[in-house]
Amino acid sequence: MTRINPTTAEDTSARYTDAIARFLRSCAPVRDALLPLLHALQHEFGHIDDAMIPPVAAALNLSRADVYGVVTFYHDFRRAPSGTHRIRLCRAESCQARGGAAIERLITDRLGLRMGETSADGRVSIEAVYCLGLCATGPNAFVDGHPVSRLDATKIGRIVAETLA
Repeated sequence: MTRINPTTAEDTSARYTDAIARFLRSCAPVRDALLPLLHALQHEFGHIDDAMIPPVAAALNLSRADVYGVVTFYHDFRRAPSGTHRIRLCRAESCQARGGAAIERLITDRLGLRMGETSADGRVSIEAVYCLGLCATGPNAFVDGHPVSRLDATKIGRIVAETLA
């Protein structure tokens, strides 16, 4: 079990509380601010740490369960830091009909990861998304924020080489 230095935990909690307060200066602390606040926190810290949930709940007068439910419901919220390179592979019906399952097997095998994992060295994360809006050109992915359409073995090889370089 990893032990967290109490000073570090206090510093981290203070950083979260400060970020929440900064955000709430621009809007009312009401339930409707939850999603924008979570997006702002993820943008600033790279993910939604479980330690953020209590101060977010307190700031918006929500239960911790409400905040946790939103964080775990929406696929865009990450509960752990993502890799330096982020591959978001479409799993929607159109991409699946165009060979998406085979592409998924190919890329996860080459990366040595399962869907939803980040490599031990933190270089690459692979995530499922459910529609990138590029249905006519599937199977598709977003690689480091850039769309890649008509995925095939050659493109997967290039993506793997670039993300592991």
